Amino acid sequence: MLKVAIQMDPIEGVNIESDTTWLQAMEAQNRGYPIWVYDFRTLALEDGILYCRARPVTLKQVVGDHVTFGDEVKLDLSKDVDVILMRQDPPFDMAYVTATYLLETVHPKTLVVNDPAEVRSAPEKLLVTRFPGLTPPTLISSDPVALVDFHQRHGDVVLKPLHGAAGSGVVKLKAGDPNLEALIEIHAVGSRDPLVIQKFIPAVSKGDKRIILIDGEPVGAINRVPAKDQVRSNLRVGGTAQPVALTPRDLEICKAIGPTLKERGLIFVGIDVIGDYLTEINVTSPTGAQQLLNFTGVNAAALMWDAIKAKRAG
Repeated sequence: MLKVAIQMDPIEGVNIESDTTWLQAMEAQNRGYPIWVYDFRTLALEDGILYCRARPVTLKQVVGDHVTFGDEVKLDLSKDVDVILMRQDPPFDMAYVTATYLLETVHPKTLVVNDPAEVRSAPEKLLVTRFPGLTPPTLISSDPVALVDFHQRHGDVVLKPLHGAAGSGVVKLKAGDPNLEALIEIHAVGSRDPLVIQKFIPAVSKGDKRIILIDGEPVGAINRVPAKDQVRSNLRVGGTAQPVALTPRDLEICKAIGPTLKERGLIFVGIDVIGDYLTEINVTSPTGAQQLLNFTGVNAAALMWDAIKAKRAG
């Protein structure tokens, strides 16, 4: 029996009908695993021991009455639990990065999913650059000269913050659009992070495919279709989930990246594919598992726990 701590945003606020972390937690409970939830801001490292303030939970699939809390306890994360799910949502800022450093002090004695060091070194929009030939033309930079030059060379482009999530800050610029430099300036006011500029893929109108991989192996996909006249297909900004099959190109992409994901300890991953191109590898808190279950019957959370159990047994 595994004892599980989940580092997440408040569980009281999750949508139990669509949230992936909820599905992972329910699957753990169904297997008889005790579960605690905690906020990453309660992590405390003292004399080499990592603690947190956590609450045990009992879950039920009832909208509006889905969680019952036990009394708060102080957990020694190196001794009191076997597995930690790191599932708080981005932003991938220094607070997030610091949490990965703290969790690294207990991993792998306590298995952290995903491996915190690898999460830190594999931001969603950067890891894809390790696989040339799979991605559309892409530039990552803070340099206005480089960004403008890329736009001039590639015409229609998509501009997005490097560490953004859920479609936040994503804009499409047509060839010759005069607003790029102003957008760069606006971004620089609030952030020192680089921007990502990527050649626009017209196939996005047909959807942005989310493929879930467990320990490097694809288990299924959903298609996220943007609203009419929109470029962002993320479900949180109005995209619609639809069933979709994996294509030979999808499987080719998964075969190319799967061994790297497995080697890095990235057990639960969601990749984004538009047309024939890999655009992101999501390792922080990937979504889509509930939609996949509803469309196909494939329970990615169950497959994740199978993989975790095998690693703990090994």
